[in-house]
Amino acid sequence: MKRPVVILFIAILIFLVVGWYFSNITLYLIFSLVLAAILRPLTNRINSFHILGQHPPRWMAILMSYLLVAFIVFLAGLLFVPLISDQLRIIGSYDLDYVYEQIQNPVGKIEDLLIRYGVIKSEPGFLILQVRESLISSFSKIQFQGIINTIVNTTSSFFIAFMAVAFITFFLLLENGLLRRNIMSLVPNAYFELAVSTFSKVEKLLSNYLVGLLVQISIIFSMASIGLTLMDINYALTIAMFAAFANLIPYAGPILGASFGVIVGLTTGEFNDSNDIVFMVVKILSVFSVVQLTDNIVLQPLIFSKSVKAHPLEIFVVIFAGAKIAGVLGMIFAIPVYTILRVSVSEFYRGYKDYKIFKI
Repeated sequence: MKRPVVILFIAILIFLVVGWYFSNITLYLIFSLVLAAILRPLTNRINSFHILGQHPPRWMAILMSYLLVAFIVFLAGLLFVPLISDQLRIIGSYDLDYVYEQIQNPVGKIEDLLIRYGVIKSEPGFLILQVRESLISSFSKIQFQGIINTIVNTTSSFFIAFMAVAFITFFLLLENGLLRRNIMSLVPNAYFELAVSTFSKVEKLLSNYLVGLLVQISIIFSMASIGLTLMDINYALTIAMFAAFANLIPYAGPILGASFGVIVGLTTGEFNDSNDIVFMVVKILSVFSVVQLTDNIVLQPLIFSKSVKAHPLEIFVVIFAGAKIAGVLGMIFAIPVYTILRVSVSEFYRGYKDYKIFKI
């Protein structure tokens, strides 16, 4: 094996080991690179405007891009405010006696069947008594202090991650192309042409992938919101927004979005009998079934297979490998990271086969 190939594989191995060891920093950098790629066209556009015959400073263009993104996130967050307020009101008015009365009849029927067919040998009323004791025990075991501590710790971690990503992204946008120039400066002259080709292909594929994700989110949100609205489901836009972004999680995202829709429908709907509940669940699941079929048949093949030029089976393995390494975030970022590695290796291997770069 030629020496440059060995050096390439050693460099990739070191990169993966260091990235795994400093996983937090690696995730911050990946987030920042993706965010910078999304904001760069907007920042360049703002920076190109003429104000009183002058271009605005680039740092001002970056801050304006941040403000625009923050405004969009704020508008999206407003969709969840009524839902959260409604759920807090329901929790505040929660009555254990009412819950007990609601489940007493179906539990009693189950108990009669068990006693009638000899499955259990106990006095009538024992099952509903156990259910009541379980409810009281579950609510009494809730430790609000622990919940508050968890919320504080999670908020602190999120704030640190947010500041780190914002800081790194700012300088990636401020020094436009700085990271690429620094990497290219480390490349020997013999490999310069190959490195430029690799960078260009990676940027093109990742750009197509990000644009495809934005299109996917928009289409899923539109289809889900229209379908749920036609089905007369409460908080249709909120459910659709959550489902669209949950869909970024491969395989598990659609299930999460549909489950969220069913839970919101059950907790906010008004039902006269059990048939109304079943009908409402069927309506929500039918909407998400149509959305998921459209996503699987049309959107995902266009976004994943064609944008990153990878086989569906290849993508399947990569996503689950990412889940094994870094959980949900690993599933989300598995395809972009794999694309970078795959294109880099294939370009260097092409150079090796052509004997244009790797020579004895």
